[in-house]
Amino acid sequence: MYKLSNDFTLRSYIVAVVGCGGTGGFVAESLCRLLPRDVDLILIDHDRVEERNLTRQSFYKEDLGKLKSEALARRLSTKFERPLGYSTLPMAMIRVPRPGLVIGCVDNGLARGDIARAVSDMPHPKWWVDSGNGDNYGQILIGNTDVQTEMTPEDDIYWGLPLPTIQKPELLAQAPKSRSCAEVAEEQGPTINLMMAATVVEVVRRLIDGTCSWVQLYIDMEAGTLNPVLATPETIKTLKQRKGGSHEEPKR
Repeated sequence: MYKLSNDFTLRSYIVAVVGCGGTGGFVAESLCRLLPRDVDLILIDHDRVEERNLTRQSFYKEDLGKLKSEALARRLSTKFERPLGYSTLPMAMIRVPRPGLVIGCVDNGLARGDIARAVSDMPHPKWWVDSGNGDNYGQILIGNTDVQTEMTPEDDIYWGLPLPTIQKPELLAQAPKSRSCAEVAEEQGPTINLMMAATVVEVVRRLIDGTCSWVQLYIDMEAGTLNPVLATPETIKTLKQRKGGSHEEPKR
């Protein structure tokens, strides 16, 4: 079975969570438990906490009006007694200076395009874990490069996979929503963000351990299924084809 390289763990590395809303906030809290204290965990989000966020995101009344990344970083840093960094700048204005992982929990093509450019500029080794979901389904894509020649495994290890936005170019065309996930809560299941967050963190755990064999995963809460797409030479050739999940446009 082919695995994804975990060479980023051989040196000081960074984990950046981009988007601290429905899925990202729960991802951040779980990473505080998972990651060693010497790993730099950075939260990135320039939105503020609103009343409508309180029912579906990892925020409380005392957070109202605060910047999401700052509020979450301060609370989790105190709770878990570990340092957390945060940025209130848009991803387009941020450079990730060291190898590591970028975890995307955003809901539109503009934000994903900004992440793609940031990941392309990151030093190797690196991975981008992109998550998106709709009402009761979701997908996770794993990649790190737009250089086709890096997609051949060596000794059963993949050092490079196509960026999520190359695997599914339609993600870049997804328009920003005029309403937040919280405003359309009736259109989403009550547990989909928690399910997505748990699966994202499992991907991160396996990437760190060097046991991740996936390039894509698809969750369907209605059917009760989790369908992985393994990183193999055969599947890498057909990554632009829809696999094992809803054909609807992913949300967050």
